[in-house]
Amino acid sequence: MKGIRDHIVAPLENSGFSFAEYDSAAAEMAGYSDYSYWGSTFHCFLKNKTAMLLTVVLAVLLVFTFIQPYLPGQYEANLVINHPITEMQMMNVQPGFTNVVAEAEAGTVLAVTPWENEEWAAVSNALATIPSRKEFTVLEYGDEFCFVEYDGKQGYVKNDFTTKLKLPEDYENTPYEARSNFSVKLFTSPNDLTNKGDELFVKKSALTMREDGTAVLKEPAKIRLLPDTRPFLFGTNNAGQDLWAMVWSGTRTSLMIGMVVAVFQAVIGILIGVLWGYVRSLDRLLTEVYNVIDNIPTTIVLILVSYILRPGVSTLILAMSVTGWVGMARFVRNQIVIIRDRDYNLASRCLGTGTFRIIMRNLLPYLVSVITLRMALSVPGAIGSEVFITYIGLGLPVSIPSLGNLINVGRKLLATSASYQLVFPTIVLSIITISFYIIGNAFADAADPKNHT
Repeated sequence: MKGIRDHIVAPLENSGFSFAEYDSAAAEMAGYSDYSYWGSTFHCFLKNKTAMLLTVVLAVLLVFTFIQPYLPGQYEANLVINHPITEMQMMNVQPGFTNVVAEAEAGTVLAVTPWENEEWAAVSNALATIPSRKEFTVLEYGDEFCFVEYDGKQGYVKNDFTTKLKLPEDYENTPYEARSNFSVKLFTSPNDLTNKGDELFVKKSALTMREDGTAVLKEPAKIRLLPDTRPFLFGTNNAGQDLWAMVWSGTRTSLMIGMVVAVFQAVIGILIGVLWGYVRSLDRLLTEVYNVIDNIPTTIVLILVSYILRPGVSTLILAMSVTGWVGMARFVRNQIVIIRDRDYNLASRCLGTGTFRIIMRNLLPYLVSVITLRMALSVPGAIGSEVFITYIGLGLPVSIPSLGNLINVGRKLLATSASYQLVFPTIVLSIITISFYIIGNAFADAADPKNHT
């Protein structure tokens, strides 16, 4: 037995061994499983129906925002739309799905204004304007319209409190002379298509022209506000610009600002936060830097940068990025400090795993949830800052549409009939803000490894 034992424990020759090179991937194989972090994250996220619905809504909104200018029948965002006859700006036109003012029946007589266009005719139902206190002959009395004659022309005058017709006591016994305290329109028919008799537009193919400068509709026709079929879905603003195009152009601008700022804050904040929390020798220096920057109010920084530099998109991005990374860096640093000395990190260091690999494989996956949430909230936060800067007069110039500009203009019209100029950009901003917040929270919960099964 002794001989057998000595044979078994006999020393081995060194030639029977070879040196194994270190392989970081192989070093972690001992803890390998078929678990997929990102697969589990997306699986958990897909279970949240509300977040999925808002993700679809936000995706559709983002896609539409960028393809809207290329759709048919779209006005340019900064185009000032003028009336082709009066050359007046089409200010504060109410929202609608069509620019049709009225649908006139066949036989309606319309006054035609000379205007060079092969397809459209400029028309109104106003033959002339009767000056204030000028006498005219009432040929037939009516409660709503009176049939009158003035300067050789016969037509209809509106009979209401605004015209204040001066009538005799026996006003139904016609004809007689009357007058108005104000100038009134002499209409071609007993209806008021335009309210003021301004020129509207109809297809020439629907008209039969007459020698006296009028025309008769030979078929029912749509009377339009402009010689165009494009509607003002969101109305027009006080400069005569299409608010529909302005809102989507402003959304593109604000989203671009918000996303660029969010990326800057995330990249700088994560980089500094990881170094601050993991590299102990940098802790004191970066803490002092943080204390200095954090004690400067963000509002003051935004105002100073926007005031010193020329107003523009790059100025806003710079102003929001100067101190925006601080909150992200502090949060990342605090999370890194909590987990940097846990067993799996100590084991990785003992195995010789490099600092960069430890950060990317051991630390950041535990921070994806909070980073995602903060980035999601950075986008509406940046848009809100842009609205604030515009509100105090240091934002983007009026020539660059943005949600901040539109809301700033619309808030002044809240108590007027043009309050829609505040409603539409505010709705878009609310959808963006709520969607990013709920999606960010849902993804943050899904990205937390504690919620994975």
